[in-house]
Amino acid sequence: MRLPRRVGDAAELRKSLKPLLEKRRRARINQSLSQLKGLVLPLLGAETSRSSKLEKADILEMTVRFLQEQPASLSPTAAPGPLDSYLEGYRACLARLACVLPAYSVLEPALSARLLEHLRQRIVSGGLPSLPPPSAPAPAQAQAPSPPVPPPGSPGLWRPW
Repeated sequence: MRLPRRVGDAAELRKSLKPLLEKRRRARINQSLSQLKGLVLPLLGAETSRSSKLEKADILEMTVRFLQEQPASLSPTAAPGPLDSYLEGYRACLARLACVLPAYSVLEPALSARLLEHLRQRIVSGGLPSLPPPSAPAPAQAQAPSPPVPPPGSPGLWRPW
């Protein structure tokens, strides 16, 4: 395709490209609506055979209704607090540990069961360690808080290393 040499050529080029651009835009909209339909219908429990010929407005209305019915905790304006995130992470780690301990026989089964029960009780009793201050970066792995280290050479805590 050649570059326009005159103002009239540029106008003709825009005029000829406009239908192509509009066709692409409509194709993108239709593809997105089709994906949205595929995502929302199973969540609503709607039959796909009956709703195979839904209008675009129906798909959008169903999506809006579905999003409005979601609990407020899932909305972006109600972000979980640090304690909620901490508890979610604790529970996820506990669930992973419950899978790993028996699978790899790291501990004896009785000891493994006792450990898991103890960790579960910490959630129930609220005896989890407190959160680090907001200015401190979150550690990559959950670690037990270590006691303060005395300066070198001072008589304090003996360490074998």
